[in-house]
Amino acid sequence: MSAADTLFINMCQDIIEHGYSTEGEKVRPKWEDGTYAYTIKRFGVVNRYDLSKEFPALTLRKTYVKSAVDEMLWIWQRKSNNIHDLHSHIWDEWADENGSIGKAYGYQMGVKHQYKEGMMDQVDRVIYDLKNNPYSRRIMTNMYVHQDLSEMKLYPCAYSMTFNVTDNRLNAILNQRSQDVLAANNWNVVQYAVLVHMLAQVCDLQVGELVHVIADAHIYDRHIEIVKELITRPTYPAPTFKLNPDIHDFYEFTPDDFTLENYQTGPQVKNIPIAI
Repeated sequence: MSAADTLFINMCQDIIEHGYSTEGEKVRPKWEDGTYAYTIKRFGVVNRYDLSKEFPALTLRKTYVKSAVDEMLWIWQRKSNNIHDLHSHIWDEWADENGSIGKAYGYQMGVKHQYKEGMMDQVDRVIYDLKNNPYSRRIMTNMYVHQDLSEMKLYPCAYSMTFNVTDNRLNAILNQRSQDVLAANNWNVVQYAVLVHMLAQVCDLQVGELVHVIADAHIYDRHIEIVKELITRPTYPAPTFKLNPDIHDFYEFTPDDFTLENYQTGPQVKNIPIAI
């Protein structure tokens, strides 16, 4: 069993057994049939993944790592807010007729700010500091920009990263305001684990811990039985993550530079209903 499986199973069991039900409350999300999408939830879930020991891909079911990485690169590398620059269709429901999701996600990462060292966007600022001031305690990004919220098709869920170098190891905290545990948990974990690997390689650091902080970790009412079945499945050893060692420029990575070897999983969960 991988550590990611253990954390996921324990988190889901805790939500199911001890979570708070929002049934009957004034909630925003709805199912496709128009009924309100209620959840059971836990506040302030914290999961720690030691990336130096293993890659945190679930084996209970397959996580499509290349698609997850492509979305992460869309935000962090291409700094795009247009779904035409993305190779999957996960954002289609939030895009306008031109493909834009407004001033969200990649748009925020690409906005340049004036620093004493010059004009940089948030990604380039992180890379600059990791190379020049690695022991700084000020290496952060933020996509939850209040003055732009009204122009975002969806407020960012995973909105902030804090980077910290300890003993030449790159650690990171991913802050997430809200998470659909079944649909998105391991997707986000895999994305930001890969990001830490990428930044560590281009900044001559080793990988350390990824700490995932979720303010509202929830399981939707129509997902509960799916999750109960999922967490009783057999598990397998964690896969081996490989990153192309020849890439030393963050902007040269492509989804083909990431591979998982010996990734054995249970069957995929198909047709998961998604609340909008």
